[in-house]
Amino acid sequence: MSVRQWSRDLAMGTRFAFAGGREGWTRAALTAVGVGLGVALLLLTTAIPNALAERDRREEARSDHTFGQQEIPKADDTLVVVDADTTYRDQDVRGRLLEPDGPEAPRPPGVAAFPADGEMVVSPALKELLASDDGKLLRERLPYRISGTIGEQGLVGSQELAYFAGGKGLEKLLEGPASGARIDSFGNPDLAPSDPWDPVLLLLVLVVFVVLLMPVAVFIAAAVRFGGERRDRRLAALRLVGSDSRMTRRIAAGEALAGSVLGLVLGTGFFLIGRHLAASAEVFSVSVFPSYLNPSPLLAALVAVAVPTAAVLVTLLALRGVVIEPLGVVRTAKPARRRLWWRLLLPLGGLAMLYPMIGQGRDDGTFNQYLVVGGVMLLLVGVTALLPWVVETVVARLGSGGIAWQLAVRRLQLSSGTAARMVNGIAVAVAGAIALQMLFAGVEGDYTRASQYDVSRAQMSVDVPDGARTASTIGEYRDTKGVREITALSDVYLGDRRDEPDSFAQVTVADCASLREVAALPSCRDGDVFAVKGSKYDSEGDHLSTPGTTLWADPEDSAGSGDHSVSWTVPKDIRQAQPREDPTGYERGGILITPGALPAKLGAHLSTQLFLSLDLSDPDAYDRVRNTAARFDPAAQPMTWHSIERNDRYATIRTGLSVGAACVLALIGASLLVSQLEQLRERRKLLSSLIAFGTRRRTLSMSVLWQTAIPIGLGLLLAATVGMALGAVLLRMTNMSIRVDWPSVLSMTGIGAGVVLVVTLLSLPPLLKLMRPDGLRTE
Repeated sequence: MSVRQWSRDLAMGTRFAFAGGREGWTRAALTAVGVGLGVALLLLTTAIPNALAERDRREEARSDHTFGQQEIPKADDTLVVVDADTTYRDQDVRGRLLEPDGPEAPRPPGVAAFPADGEMVVSPALKELLASDDGKLLRERLPYRISGTIGEQGLVGSQELAYFAGGKGLEKLLEGPASGARIDSFGNPDLAPSDPWDPVLLLLVLVVFVVLLMPVAVFIAAAVRFGGERRDRRLAALRLVGSDSRMTRRIAAGEALAGSVLGLVLGTGFFLIGRHLAASAEVFSVSVFPSYLNPSPLLAALVAVAVPTAAVLVTLLALRGVVIEPLGVVRTAKPARRRLWWRLLLPLGGLAMLYPMIGQGRDDGTFNQYLVVGGVMLLLVGVTALLPWVVETVVARLGSGGIAWQLAVRRLQLSSGTAARMVNGIAVAVAGAIALQMLFAGVEGDYTRASQYDVSRAQMSVDVPDGARTASTIGEYRDTKGVREITALSDVYLGDRRDEPDSFAQVTVADCASLREVAALPSCRDGDVFAVKGSKYDSEGDHLSTPGTTLWADPEDSAGSGDHSVSWTVPKDIRQAQPREDPTGYERGGILITPGALPAKLGAHLSTQLFLSLDLSDPDAYDRVRNTAARFDPAAQPMTWHSIERNDRYATIRTGLSVGAACVLALIGASLLVSQLEQLRERRKLLSSLIAFGTRRRTLSMSVLWQTAIPIGLGLLLAATVGMALGAVLLRMTNMSIRVDWPSVLSMTGIGAGVVLVVTLLSLPPLLKLMRPDGLRTE
């Protein structure tokens, strides 16, 4: 067969698609919308690598200092920068305090001019938040006048909350606990290279991409077959006027090609619209600028070629089992029974590709990415191959029932392939999601652990600034709304000699209530002194708590004047106490002193930390504490305690899965709705005929619902089976024991069923509109 003949037949099919009147245009439009939704998501996927690279580039371009970097002298081209990050209602706010040393000081990316003392430049999202009623508490924390906005080059996302504020005397803050430095440029090329990726995390990334993209491919393959029954009748007419079977199939492929090309155009439009809307959206704390979403030219070209090619191949493959004769299409009779053996080869082949990596874990080398991708794809494609056989086998054995049930079952028996095709996408998505949830649940223990903080005793901690009056500071926090209890612990390290001591004793100063949080005391009143022995971290200084021992303040560890003459002698009436972990999980030893026994001169050497217990019923309690801390020190960053700590990369992958799953679920719903409307459109005359013969609308509505519910139920059951099998294999690959995460299995299955239920409810109004006798009229 010549290329010229192929081109001519494909062109004829294209003309039929657009010159077939309203029916032809409707069919082409439905195909184009279905394909376009998939193309838009594929283009979005091809843009993700560029978006991630651009976010990293901008983060690096605005990096200002690292811990332990070399100090540089003050000059006209230097700048003092101090971290002033904060959190507002679980949203991170990136803040920096700036003080230029001279006219040539480097400006941060996106900042046109340095803000003056008492002014700040903010990101557009932060400016909008501060201007709203929701930003009232944050306005109290940032008492600066807004003098400008940060440009796009200075932000990593459109919804990022960030600000640069001007200040004076910031160099003094660097002498304390504040994080900052004097710099002469932004962007640090000497940043330490990132740690190599854990093989298990790489496996998660590979599986996430395959699981998210497979439903898209399935939807595109199903969309190019919209309008199959009407198309078959037209093809029979072509046979009647002299076309042979091969030419007829090529013409049908030309119609699918036309719909797919139009789908590419619509998909590009959908992508551009979504790209523009991306600037105003934030999903799971991730936002981007439209300029980030530029698809890779090579990958975009691959999509442009692959989608029309797949449309032609899918159509030719689908028509191989259809006999198109001049007087009709043999699809309207009962089809031949589907064979099972070749359908089982796909999942078995996938298991065979994954088998060599069983038991590798993270210690026996990396996983072969080609075998992983190929094996997971074959297992998920196996769902699409097995589902038509499962639906056909089950509906063939369904018994009698009501009229609605009989109508639905008979329809499924005649066109089980169409019903399965509509369900394939959701089944693949659910199977992949179940496998991923099992894998995440299995490896979560390696990347998620309980923190050392006892959040039942306190939820935040904050340091009292050097030079601040401890009593008044504690009073400010105690008066803060939402603070229930405060544990104030002041520490100093005292040495055994005035100069070059050999060992140190940790001395903790607090009232009796606070001391009971760090030790088991026999009894306590102001003026008591206790020695704590047997703790994990006090073996070196146990002997320093002997009565009569003189201890000296160490200037290097003091927060006061650093006077070498400050000493303290352990009293004779010192009593023993048993160690107890404090709310941070630290078991301290040494000496415990109540304020009444503290020498006056030693108070200047104390550094104080507050543990705050909050009223958890007050959602603003955390932010009020941060506001109080900011009044004492604009660079203060109170620590919020969490009971769980997660690996950053693991958390990022899980967030990426959530974002991708949200997009795929939206595609599933939209594509299913288009497919359902296309099915109803093809059955318009049948529904009108039944209404004309007196069939009740309720009966027809229930039959349509049963036609959706039966394949969906079977598809979800098959998806759960394949998903658990794939999840078990992935767990064995990571050297984890097999454990079915039943809550995840049930939740993923429920989400899939919920999407179908929503789509079915949305299709009811068009269904009721089609069930009218005047639908029998024709042109």
